[in-house]
Amino acid sequence: MKDERPRLNLVGQDGNAFAVLGLARRAAKKAEWSQEKIDAFLQEAMAGNYDNLLATCMKHFNVS
Repeated sequence: MKDERPRLNLVGQDGNAFAVLGLARRAAKKAEWSQEKIDAFLQEAMAGNYDNLLATCMKHFNVS
C-alpha cells in the first residue's frame, strides 16, 4: 500500500520547533493541502511540547 502522506525531510535541517513547523507547512502547501487542513495540523502540532510536535509530524507526514 502506497503511503499517501507528503514527504517531510528533517535530516540535516535546523531542529528547533519553529524551523520544523515551517518545513512542515511548506511540505503541506506543496502537497496542495487546503488552508483548513494546514491550520488543523498546525493547531495540533503546537498543542503540546516538542515531542508532541514531532509525533504530530510523523502522524501527518512521511518523515525522513
